Amino acid sequence: MAEALSQSQIDALLSSMASGGFEEEKKETTPEKKYRKYDFYSPKKFTKDKLKILSNIYENYARLLNARVNGLLRMNSQVEIVSVEEQRYYEFSNALRENDILTLVNVHLPKGAEEIEEVPTVVFTNAEVMLLMIDRMLGASGEEVPNISLDYKYTDLELALYRDIISHFIRIMRDGWLNYLDDVSFDIQKIERNGNMMQTVSMDETIAIVVLDITVGKVTGRMNICIPETILSVVFNLIDNRSSNAGRKGNIEDTAEEIMECIKSSTLEIKAELGQAQVNLNDIYNLHVGDVINLNKPKDSEIYLYIEDQPWFKGKLGVQNKNMAVKISGIYEE
Repeated sequence: MAEALSQSQIDALLSSMASGGFEEEKKETTPEKKYRKYDFYSPKKFTKDKLKILSNIYENYARLLNARVNGLLRMNSQVEIVSVEEQRYYEFSNALRENDILTLVNVHLPKGAEEIEEVPTVVFTNAEVMLLMIDRMLGASGEEVPNISLDYKYTDLELALYRDIISHFIRIMRDGWLNYLDDVSFDIQKIERNGNMMQTVSMDETIAIVVLDITVGKVTGRMNICIPETILSVVFNLIDNRSSNAGRKGNIEDTAEEIMECIKSSTLEIKAELGQAQVNLNDIYNLHVGDVINLNKPKDSEIYLYIEDQPWFKGKLGVQNKNMAVKISGIYEE
């Protein structure tokens, strides 16, 4: 026999039909955990600590560059570091336009550093912000946003001013490295007018790319500094060696001071040797009170002071406060 529905069940059925059906129970879904992909074909060559060193260097450089841009353009500007990442050079090169200008910078490492191939550092700055700086140097207010097409080419005059501005940027790059290497220097190798045709750096070369934001007036542009792995491997080795040597030197000095503090209160025996003589056993057997032994030294000759049986000083025999004493005249030399 079929089961009869109660009044409450009938009311629930009618209300569900009026609302369009039963509501499905909401299932709690846990968000899927995302994992970062790792490319085993091109493994990372720089650790986070190494990239942190570069970040510290170029944070200092950004402050110096901000002051230089303010002084050069006589207007407020802002320079700040955005990121420091490891990439392949082709990832940077593929993002360039046909008429983008690159600055190739020679890096001169300290004497005694490992010799490297002549691979330059590459510096790129957006045309928008560079043209605004050029307009400002030519007397413009620097407030108007330049309207630039994608196929814009620098004129010869603009290219000369571009080189002048970028030379200021490169000249102070050395100061950003002073906290880590005080004898590294940079200079411009050449200005490459077509970035896509530049073949000085291999496309598969691993680089560390430093991205800076430069804001001048109403325009914000990017400055990219691409440092090849060939240069950075030598630079990081120099920094590690100097840091370890400095730490080792400090530890040695601290240890020497601690040892000296511990042994300062030690008691040592000091003996003054008047002279030496050789006699046979029979003479010693027949010695009596009042006998004289010849020490084979002049009466005013120097005597030697021994500290724990080791000769250290030479001096003169004398009297002080009615006591025999030795005045040190020099250091013992064999």
